[in-house]
Amino acid sequence: MLLLLLVPLFLRPLGAGGAQTPNATSEGCQIIHPPWEGGIRYRGLTRDQVKAINFLPVDYEIEYVCRGEREVVGPKVRKCLANGSWTDMDTPSRCVRICSKSYLTLENGKVFLTGGDLPALDGARVDFRCDPDFHLVGSSRSICSQGQWSTPKPHCQVNRTPHSERRAVYIGALFPMSGGWPGGQACQPAVEMALEDVNSRRDILPDYELKLIHHDSKCDPGQATKYLYELLYNDPIKIILMPGCSSVSTLVAEAARMWNLIVLSYGSSSPALSNRQRFPTFFRTHPSATLHNPTRVKLFEKWGWKKIATIQQTTEVFTSTLDDLEERVKEAGIEITFRQSFFSDPAVPVKNLKRQDARIIVGLFYETEARKVFCEVYKERLFGKKYVWFLIGWYADNWFKTYDPSINCTVEEMTEAVEGHITTEIVMLNPANTRSISNMTSQEFVEKLTKRLKRHPEETGGFQEAPLAYDAIWALALALNKTSGGGGRSGVRLEDFNYNNQTITDQIYRAMNSSSFEGVSGHVVFDASGSRMAWTLIEQLQGGSYKKIGYYDSTKDDLSWSKTDKWIGGSPPADQTLVIKTFRFLSQKLFISVSVLSSLGIVLAVVCLSFNIYNSHVRYIQNSQPNLNNLTAVGCSLALAAVFPLGLDGYHIGRSQFPFVCQARLWLLGLGFSLGYGSMFTKIWWVHTVFTKKEEKKEWRKTLEPWKLYATVGLLVGMDILTLAIWQIVDPLHRTIETFAKEEPKEDIDVSILPQLEHCSSKKMNTWLGIFYGYKGLLLLLGIFLAYETKSVSTEKINDHRAVGMAIYNVAVLCLITAPVTMILSSQQDAAFAFASLAIVFSSYITLVVLFVPKMRRLITRGEWQSEAQDTMKTGSSTNNNEEEKSRLLEKENRELEKIIAEKEERVSELRHQLQSRQQLRSRRHPPTPPDPSGGLPRGPSEPPDRLSCDGSRVHLLYK
Repeated sequence: MLLLLLVPLFLRPLGAGGAQTPNATSEGCQIIHPPWEGGIRYRGLTRDQVKAINFLPVDYEIEYVCRGEREVVGPKVRKCLANGSWTDMDTPSRCVRICSKSYLTLENGKVFLTGGDLPALDGARVDFRCDPDFHLVGSSRSICSQGQWSTPKPHCQVNRTPHSERRAVYIGALFPMSGGWPGGQACQPAVEMALEDVNSRRDILPDYELKLIHHDSKCDPGQATKYLYELLYNDPIKIILMPGCSSVSTLVAEAARMWNLIVLSYGSSSPALSNRQRFPTFFRTHPSATLHNPTRVKLFEKWGWKKIATIQQTTEVFTSTLDDLEERVKEAGIEITFRQSFFSDPAVPVKNLKRQDARIIVGLFYETEARKVFCEVYKERLFGKKYVWFLIGWYADNWFKTYDPSINCTVEEMTEAVEGHITTEIVMLNPANTRSISNMTSQEFVEKLTKRLKRHPEETGGFQEAPLAYDAIWALALALNKTSGGGGRSGVRLEDFNYNNQTITDQIYRAMNSSSFEGVSGHVVFDASGSRMAWTLIEQLQGGSYKKIGYYDSTKDDLSWSKTDKWIGGSPPADQTLVIKTFRFLSQKLFISVSVLSSLGIVLAVVCLSFNIYNSHVRYIQNSQPNLNNLTAVGCSLALAAVFPLGLDGYHIGRSQFPFVCQARLWLLGLGFSLGYGSMFTKIWWVHTVFTKKEEKKEWRKTLEPWKLYATVGLLVGMDILTLAIWQIVDPLHRTIETFAKEEPKEDIDVSILPQLEHCSSKKMNTWLGIFYGYKGLLLLLGIFLAYETKSVSTEKINDHRAVGMAIYNVAVLCLITAPVTMILSSQQDAAFAFASLAIVFSSYITLVVLFVPKMRRLITRGEWQSEAQDTMKTGSSTNNNEEEKSRLLEKENRELEKIIAEKEERVSELRHQLQSRQQLRSRRHPPTPPDPSGGLPRGPSEPPDRLSCDGSRVHLLYK
């Protein structure tokens, strides 16, 4: 509401130059500029609104704010008065640097601030005083100047027992001064420096002095076993063991539980050491190698990668690290799509990564193997803007430039192959220049250690891990101090510890487990498995050198990003080739062309149907069974209409409409075929049934009743409707996708095209097509056979059966060829549609032309347009009718006479056969007699002469 009231006032016009006019109180107060290194908070207004106005209304309040380590000096809030001025304008508001507030408190002491009130501004002075039984270590006074105190903050130490009266507590250490990892070269001086600092403190173990007994393990478990035996079986008793590299720590930590000893390692990274059941008393200030994994997962999520690949050297530390990574990425919803390993030759695994289109690759191997891997990476071109490699950050900065006789790649090739890769490295030195519990900053520690070393830091093994060794002594000292009750006044006596005293071990364990302090390596805290929780440094190789791009604190899930990452392609690559799904649609030109032909065919079918209905009274049309021809025209129309849904795809319709189009294709084509072909098949079937049977069985089939024809067509159509209905109900057609091989675009872009094609299908499509095609195929073959059998038959009952036979040949041949070809070409949408649709169009056209055009031509050329009744009414005479009637009667009489003649001829043939049989019988019984002089046939002795005389009158009677 306040904003709505202020906006009209803010938009008023200003005076010349926008200057303030105090007497014009209605305009309010002019906006004032914020102080240097500060700003003004305008309540209820956005930045854009503030920029658009110059005056604020009466009673409006503004608040001063400062940036960074600064405080407002002067009025913090001003209010607009009615006279157009702000309150307290005679006192300026400034942003002044303040010094750290940590100097205003002192543990076990008091702080006195002079020269100003809180906060501490320039010129302020603090004096430090310690409580009784404590003495001040450091300067007793510090002055604030430009936000910095002049001296480091002191601390109060308890007054310690003299060295001669303090009891010794011994530490047994194994430093790898040589071997696979000579980390003891820098870690041993760091431990000795930490012991000196701890023993000089009066507030930590004031009654005890820590002493070191150490041996060189050479990072060899066998050598370490020997020295471990000496440490355990030789006096004095050691209260803790400190091994170095992972292989030695595994041996020591597994054996220490039998002597109730705590083991604290400063240089072991193997994830296997995090097993609390196997190593119940093990701690380490060196983080586990698995600490890289939360950082990697965080980066995967930051850049939106969901698919990664890995390649590792087959050693226990890398295998367990990768197992941990697999669990973490699975929880984050990320998938390791491809996992490769090698023992000494990485050539085949790198080729497999290339073959599997790996893009985001995590590599776990030692430095010497890294050079082999990236030489193969260069050969396989598995680098550049499409790929990102994640490596371990403990390699030397110029590891890829180091001469290696085991590879055959040049420095230039290696430099090109490794460009842009990401490394994750445990932060072993506090990046912030803050003071640790030892009152040293990380930089002061490095300088002090460098002076103590006998060689250059880069040539000294374990220099990076030295802060971890230094903080390990402090973690031990603080834990022992807590166990002993802070000076022996309460708690246990450390001098009472022995290898059978589990009580003291348990207390040291609890104190170590709860450690939390600021060390030179950063904040020291242990997780549930005894491993150090630390920050991770993220670096990227840019231009041949490593650049810091961020830090990650896994304990707080805090990613500090510097936004200095650079990518060869300008942006982080995709985790896989971007697959663009594209549908293959039917050619629109082809679809339109065939649709036009189909539309013209439907018009032709309608014309033929109309012609047949209009001339149904004409005898020539009547003798062609016009109702069946009408069904043929309707069937052709339905089949031609099926062309339209046959050409519809995702280009025209949505996904939800596709099942309806599929059903339309099926029903239109099925019913069209049943009506069109079924009516023609019915004609040819009955012609064959009536006119190609034996003579003695033809009489009862001579009468061809129309209802039998319609019943046959109805049976065929009913079978199709039943089959289609069952198919649609039981296994309906739906939209399916056929996927083809990926295609690479012509442009140089990181995508591939995945062609897809839409089909109409069902779960048991092959079964239904087998039933449908089998039934229809048999019907087509039978139609061809019947057409061939009746090609020479002539009948007036169905006078166009020869044309029907030609149409059946056409439909059958086209269907038998098109059906298998279309199934073969189903993946080629244009070819399949062209074959199927043109077969429908051509068969329909030919059927309509063959059946109807001859009838039209006959009626046009012969003028047989009127029926009998119309012809009689037009002429007024029945002459033509009588002649036709006589002609029909004569034809009928002729057929009857032919039938009688055929019967008489059959009877004469039978009589002659009987007569011949009798003559042969008589000739065997009696010898032949001389012929009768009268010229008659020979007679037997007892045969009457009139029986053997066959005169013309009796023969005539046979034919009468």
